[in-house]
Amino acid sequence: MREAVKRGVMLMNLGSPDSTEVKDVSRYLKEFLMDGRVIDYPWLLRTLLVKGIIVPFRAPKSAEAYKTIWTKEGSPLVVLTKQLQAAVQELVPEKVVISMRYGNPSPEAAFNELMQAVPGLEEVILLPLYPHYAMSSYETAVEHVMETYRDKKYPFRIQTISAFYNDPAYIAAMVENIRPYLNQEYDHVLFSYHGVPGRHIRKSDTTGVHCLKVADCCNVASAAHKTCYRHQAFVTTRLIAEQLQLPKEKYSISFQSRLGKGWLEPFTDVRLEEMPKEGIKKLLVLCPAFVSDCLETLEEIEERGKETFMEAGGESFAMIPCLNTHPAWVKTIAGWLDAYAAGDQHMMV
Repeated sequence: MREAVKRGVMLMNLGSPDSTEVKDVSRYLKEFLMDGRVIDYPWLLRTLLVKGIIVPFRAPKSAEAYKTIWTKEGSPLVVLTKQLQAAVQELVPEKVVISMRYGNPSPEAAFNELMQAVPGLEEVILLPLYPHYAMSSYETAVEHVMETYRDKKYPFRIQTISAFYNDPAYIAAMVENIRPYLNQEYDHVLFSYHGVPGRHIRKSDTTGVHCLKVADCCNVASAAHKTCYRHQAFVTTRLIAEQLQLPKEKYSISFQSRLGKGWLEPFTDVRLEEMPKEGIKKLLVLCPAFVSDCLETLEEIEERGKETFMEAGGESFAMIPCLNTHPAWVKTIAGWLDAYAAGDQHMMV
């Protein structure tokens, strides 16, 4: 039975530039890359690197990349997040709003929308739309919301839904989303996760002695796994593969979007070039680190990744969409909210 609490829900995603204009992309990249949990260098070095080198060089190229995926309604990630908001809203009584870690709408705007819609608001449930814990995604999203919450001294409390990489309902939704694509002829399924630097994995290790230090660390039990992105990616992949009954030789993991040395391997772009030479000619690719399609899936994988694979000798390439507004995913989120409202704390941090 639902508690009689005046409650609202905030779905939080990564964010996007306001437009494909270079000035908007530059502003977005500065906010994103100046985050100390994304580029974890001292502030002065980070400022010189981001504002002096990376953004001036990268913004025009990123603007062109965004133009290839932009829709009439705007950024695919923002549009899809709004569609998810509307779909979840149909299934739950609480007011549902969205916010972004970078760009608009901000957490402050989302909080204000909730307070206006729910007079006497007592509680906000925060759902970071990141299946896996990483300091540059889930952690920074939660901390950003909490900084706004503390600065503005809001009167309500916040409850946060934990990373859901191994939640049975999430895995079932992923399986339901993937299964139809397995009806076509394919040689291999590639699980391409967003890459992170190895130092982020070590920094997130709560034990300080396990991640990337112990042999086969992701398969050796440790308290570090609660905040280990690499371990959680492996678990998600294994659980999905088991439910789909994929033979071990028919699937693998890679990491995309690297920005320098020392990032998690194997690299997706390298594997896409290697696979045809290994006899993998028909490829299915999915990106489980994202729940909404975005630049990293639509442009990096579906456009450039496909081009790399096909030019290397591939015969067919299909990207499986993210969960987006898949009915099973919408029902999963609504189920978490219903369970919490009924007193179940298992999904909460």
